[in-house]
Amino acid sequence: MNLKISDEIRNAAPDYKALVITGDVVNSETPEELLSLIDRLSTSIRETIAIPDINRRPGIAATREGYKKCGKDPNRYRPSQEALMRRIVKGNDLYRIDAIVDLVNLLSLQSGYSIGAFDLDKIDGDTLTLGIGREGEPYEGIGRGELNIEGMPVWRDSTGGVGTPTSDNERTKIDMSTRRLLMIINIYGDEMPVDEISQRAIELLERFASGSNLSARVIA
Repeated sequence: MNLKISDEIRNAAPDYKALVITGDVVNSETPEELLSLIDRLSTSIRETIAIPDINRRPGIAATREGYKKCGKDPNRYRPSQEALMRRIVKGNDLYRIDAIVDLVNLLSLQSGYSIGAFDLDKIDGDTLTLGIGREGEPYEGIGRGELNIEGMPVWRDSTGGVGTPTSDNERTKIDMSTRRLLMIINIYGDEMPVDEISQRAIELLERFASGSNLSARVIA
């Protein structure tokens, strides 16, 4: 899979880079051990962070700034890591989906970055390009229906958009039949070092999704 960053993104967010992880996986119902890790982190977040603090996290602040530079209001279409944090701080539990999706959410909360997770076998073609959403561009967000991605950073395959920092697309989402994973960690600002988040991602995939043949690389 080739990944490219368009000039329009480079101009709007010159410091952007993507940590890309691929490999073979086996999905399952979320293990209790993973749920326990999520619950412990959620409790810690509630005890130490207030709503006004969320957007001060470096990864979240930089992603929001990237939205503004691309032409999107981050208060109307929040990046996913911010939405996760807000849900927890407000006292709500995270939705339980499956092992892969839930470990991605855990990693996003730990790192401060928005993370896309895709079924590699559902991607059309051999190239993904990061650009900016266009007016009227069709996009079905997971659990959100049609999403207005105009002015939003979006990864596209040969068919169209597959992932934004707000929501991935229904067309390429992870499910129980997923056997080949593509994970894209969207890094708009420095919070967790790349080497650290790469190591954590691989450890979580090996531990909770029988990850094998895992590889990581940075696109900048």
